[in-house]
Amino acid sequence: MNSAQQLLRSQRDLLLNWTHDHPAPLLRWLRDAEVLSSAHYLSLLERSPSNAIAQALETVCASEESSQKFLQVLREVQDYYCSDLQVWVERHCRNDAASKPVPTPVKVEEKKPKGPISKLFRGKTKGFTVTTEVKEELKPTRSVKLANIRVPISAHKTTLLKRTEQLKCYSEGEAVTSNSASHIEIRYTDLFVTEDDDLVDSNQHEYFDLASRRARIYVHQACQRIRPCHLLSPQGPSGRPPKRVKVKGIAGIGKSVAVQRLIYEWAIGKNMREFTCVFDLRFRELNLIEAPLSLLELLGKQFRYLKEALPDLFTSPCSLLFILDGLDEFKFPLDWNSPDKNIDVGSKVPVSELMVALIKGSLLPEASVILTTRPSTEAPKRFFQRCCVVLGFEEDQVKEYTTKFYKDSEVAEKVYHYILNNDNLFVLSFIPLYCYIICTAMAEFFSSENEGDDDSKSLELNPPRTVSEVYFCYLFTAVKHHALRGSAERSTPRSEVLSLARQQLTNLGKLAYESLLQKKIMFNRADLENYSITLADLQTTFLCHILQPLEEETVEMFSFFHLTVQEHLAALYCTINFFSQEDIIQALDFWCFGQRPSSSTVAPLQNIDLNMDKLESLQMFTRFFMGTLRARVGGQLDGLVLSPIEQGDTIPARLGLWFQDQFKDRVLENQAALNLLHCMMEFHMKETTSMAAPEIKKLNLFKMKLTVVDCAAMHYVLQFSPHKLQELNLGYSNIGNRGLYRLGPILHRCESLYLRYNCLDRQAAILESAVLKSNECQVKKLFMCGNNLGPEGVLELWNALEHNNTVEELYLDITGITERGTENIINCLSKNTSLKTLTIVGNDIGEVGKRRLRELEQRRPGLRIIANFVDDLGLLQAYLDWVEEIRVDRDQMDSVKNADALQSVLKGLQVAGEQVEKRENAEKAKELKTKIVKLLKSSTISSYVENCT
Repeated sequence: MNSAQQLLRSQRDLLLNWTHDHPAPLLRWLRDAEVLSSAHYLSLLERSPSNAIAQALETVCASEESSQKFLQVLREVQDYYCSDLQVWVERHCRNDAASKPVPTPVKVEEKKPKGPISKLFRGKTKGFTVTTEVKEELKPTRSVKLANIRVPISAHKTTLLKRTEQLKCYSEGEAVTSNSASHIEIRYTDLFVTEDDDLVDSNQHEYFDLASRRARIYVHQACQRIRPCHLLSPQGPSGRPPKRVKVKGIAGIGKSVAVQRLIYEWAIGKNMREFTCVFDLRFRELNLIEAPLSLLELLGKQFRYLKEALPDLFTSPCSLLFILDGLDEFKFPLDWNSPDKNIDVGSKVPVSELMVALIKGSLLPEASVILTTRPSTEAPKRFFQRCCVVLGFEEDQVKEYTTKFYKDSEVAEKVYHYILNNDNLFVLSFIPLYCYIICTAMAEFFSSENEGDDDSKSLELNPPRTVSEVYFCYLFTAVKHHALRGSAERSTPRSEVLSLARQQLTNLGKLAYESLLQKKIMFNRADLENYSITLADLQTTFLCHILQPLEEETVEMFSFFHLTVQEHLAALYCTINFFSQEDIIQALDFWCFGQRPSSSTVAPLQNIDLNMDKLESLQMFTRFFMGTLRARVGGQLDGLVLSPIEQGDTIPARLGLWFQDQFKDRVLENQAALNLLHCMMEFHMKETTSMAAPEIKKLNLFKMKLTVVDCAAMHYVLQFSPHKLQELNLGYSNIGNRGLYRLGPILHRCESLYLRYNCLDRQAAILESAVLKSNECQVKKLFMCGNNLGPEGVLELWNALEHNNTVEELYLDITGITERGTENIINCLSKNTSLKTLTIVGNDIGEVGKRRLRELEQRRPGLRIIANFVDDLGLLQAYLDWVEEIRVDRDQMDSVKNADALQSVLKGLQVAGEQVEKRENAEKAKELKTKIVKLLKSSTISSYVENCT
């Protein structure tokens, strides 16, 4: 037997005792050294520490090669373990160790740890130490300064690893199907980010802000996948890494988990190794600091084991990284415009000034800083070299996350396909925390254990379809696992389960609702006690899955697991406290339009305090309310409700009249109209929607940046209308092919259909062609400008128009038509009798294409073809107006797609040149060209300007 194998086998028990208490570094380095396969590594993470190390050692000892690699790895990770192991490594793991005879096993003797550093390793040494003779053989291999910080940094890394290696799971339950793996190496799924334009409207609900931002990202735009360690990677021509980085994103999008992964990777020694030390500071902890203090004092208190090493660490600030997590949770005001003060690491200042100085770089400018925050909290872009916004998951990551969530791969596959085929859930799933909530709720329905038995009947529901149903299932899962613990069967009726938690849900819902109106998301112990919620309740009931306490022992602050959980509980509270139809109507008038209730005596409508300018923030809440109201009408809240609603059987009809009145009597803002559609979809009752839908004559959602679930809401409501829709304006909404397919069944009833700039391609053209061929088609005006239909897509449209007799106006500006796209235009459109106007400007159809258009005009004298920007004064003015919109709206101006469109218009104007017959047209054309050149040169897309002068 060779020497490395012999050494490890002879001292296996000793190594096991030294490493089993903290296996993570050793196992990870063994995987990266290919001693352990990835699958084997992940399986070991699910075992107990002792078992994991024992299995790893068994694998290592199987061959001489793997034993040699193990010794090399042990040398790399020795600082994570006790001093006894480090001595053993110095003796046995030198490069020539393998060639030496196997030494006598190290003698060990029991001892008690002494001193503060020894205490850090208490429980790890298991009483082993080395003899004096061995110690005398050791020689120093590091500089004095490194020796001074070696032990504290090792303790710091060990502490960070233990704090970051598990991902929090709040409502897993006790069933096998809910027992998802939570180790960060197993569960973590990469996120997507894009550069931040810092122009989010903080008055809008942050979920809708994010949905809008995602909708604006075209397929061909750069949307880079983030691995946390890339946040500080070099960028730009200089190739220098940024020193200050801001990471922005809504609650639940994964900011904190991303930096948790970053810290874990640094602590385990696998990434960001250029940093000697990483300081992880959370603003919710900093809220406790009232008195002025210095940075040295702050770090000395937060990281006691680093206190003595801090002076040495600060001699090289470029090797330090500060991670400041959760600026939105900071209670102290921040003055970004105050003059920089001359402070250093020893200056005592208020903690707010300390954070501002650190972020701005007036304190420790050479150190690196990563700041995370929600969009509603200001942190000026000028202080950062890189600003990112987290967009969450894409479809592949949803699948990856679902696969990692469930131990049963069959369950994971079923849940993923259910999400993929349900627009409501699919759009939610791009937010990682929503994905978690969905997966938790779905475990009740797709468990392989439940197939063929009645275990899941206590829900009395099919798998959830709407957002409200998902959240109700999530809440019910949390309640059930607590309420039935050891006292009942899983088939216990739902009403019995809910009745056990009625008082706690009522108290919690009241806190959620009244805090929501005040836009309050953080609570202290006094806040909870005001609503009869005790700390004992949090520790012993399902509330521990809903209200999230801070981990720190001295901090008694709480928040709801997620903003939407607070909104859902608030909606549930209101639903179970309404006892008349009039209460419901007054509540909807108040929440949707700010009309304060006049005479209601029910608790949710008394003593209400809401800023009427913030009604948008209640949109998700109102949708939840309609969903929970449906649950109450359907008897699914029995056990929570003490008495029925007055004339409850007529609620669908009464709500139908209310929705009918909104569309009939109000001029609705775009967002308000869309929210009403969502409310009807969440209520999901045909009687209600059938009464309201016929009153929708026009629907203008121009520039609303819609998601697929918005299209699903439009389709759900409009399918109940027997009438044609005079106008459906979805211009600049970026619905994409998936959104258009969702709307497909109702498109034939739209007289004027605006689909400009919606990220549509050839597949969308095929769908629209089928609409035009339909015998029921009522489309008269079709606007497809700015979509990448391409020649193949346009050929489909020409073929459809050969058989269509309704379309009078067709606008195909800037749609990628080439000469190939005009091949069948003469044959098809010469047979069409209804088309009167065809706009085809901004397309490179070549000389052959132009000749074909002239021939078509001769065959169809009644058809006006606009193929050049300068041919029509009205068109020129329309494009002038559009350029002005882009100039004042940076959100449009920074869009790559608009840059392409502007280039197409510019090229068309240049092709026309001086061949403009009408003087007024020539002046407008010149003005348009000048404004486009100026706009392109002044914007962030100036690189697109070619031959503009």
